[in-house]
Amino acid sequence: MTDVLQAPPPQPSVSGLLGIYQSPIGKKLISGLTGLTLTTFVVVHLVGNLWFLAGSQAYNAYAHHLESWGWALRTLELGLGIALLFHGAVGITIFLNRWRSRPQGYQQYQSVGHPSYQTLSSRTMILTGVGLGLFLVSHLATFKLGPHYPTQVQGEPARDLARLVIQVFRQPPYLITYSLALLGLGLHLRHGIWSGLQSLGLLQGGIRSLAYTASLVVAIAVVLGFLVLPWGIYLGAIA
Repeated sequence: MTDVLQAPPPQPSVSGLLGIYQSPIGKKLISGLTGLTLTTFVVVHLVGNLWFLAGSQAYNAYAHHLESWGWALRTLELGLGIALLFHGAVGITIFLNRWRSRPQGYQQYQSVGHPSYQTLSSRTMILTGVGLGLFLVSHLATFKLGPHYPTQVQGEPARDLARLVIQVFRQPPYLITYSLALLGLGLHLRHGIWSGLQSLGLLQGGIRSLAYTASLVVAIAVVLGFLVLPWGIYLGAIA
């Protein structure tokens, strides 16, 4: 009687979204997608902030218009919250995995050749990410959940958000904290934008260097754009 070799029974495999999340490539894809989604929100939020330059009434009208979206706005906020949680969880997981596999990798940095894409922003992604997460909690508590001063927009009851913004940014402690958080945001975006595009396989050949430079330009523009309003208010140029 001839022995017949039988293949071992197939092991259960993780499938679907959980499988993607647990794989190294999946983590990079999730980090890239969520990161670019959050970057888009940051740019849109910047445009909203700069609306203040048109005057307090225009800014309140803009904020009131957003609130009029109702459930659509809440759905967008929920989606952004989920993207933020996934981005943070994946980022921390990737950092811990790298730290466990190369415990010395974050103490000594040596370029492996030219051009090197290793910068202060890439080395501090976990620090700036955690810092931005903590700042976001404070930022939401200050503005989203802060005092609701009453006003009117085109005859309708509305929130005087402009009054709160002016009130907050005239306080030096918050102004300094906000400015430092923006520096952290700039560092995070400087590496995150091009890294996210690369994780999604969108950078090929020479475009990689172009994207690397463009991410720096975007990061600087975002930081400077966000700094205009608070420092303009504090110095009395915007009221």
